[in-house]
Amino acid sequence: MKAALRKAGQREVGGILMGENIGNNVFIVREITIHRHGTFASFIRRIEDAIGGLRAFFKETGYDYVRFNYIGEWHSHPSFEPYPSRKDDLSMLQIVKDETVGANFVALLITKLGPGGEMISTVHTYLPDGSKIPSTFKIET
Repeated sequence: MKAALRKAGQREVGGILMGENIGNNVFIVREITIHRHGTFASFIRRIEDAIGGLRAFFKETGYDYVRFNYIGEWHSHPSFEPYPSRKDDLSMLQIVKDETVGANFVALLITKLGPGGEMISTVHTYLPDGSKIPSTFKIET
């Protein structure tokens, strides 16, 4: 992800998060995709960019959708604070309320590189009832 942020520079970049449910509302991000269709102030998510990554992830994890599944989206705000915009909120609520997606929640990670090259990030969880909850995450190396 850091390499994608560096390469994108002032353009937004993003993708999807695929994870493992390890219990008690705790998820580990196991895979991310990187889609390069961003501009200075918007990241455009194209479903065709995500399908291949999702299919490969599901195959690798034995199609165990209860344990391994899509958990959300990520994108950068290189020129702004890493908090969801109104457009971000609406997009995530549209995903979580879409019955064909069938999600109980979706997470949105927004990130940017700080002055020292460190990642500065926030995560919010969106629920089908329309609520948005600030969430915690930890990067392990």
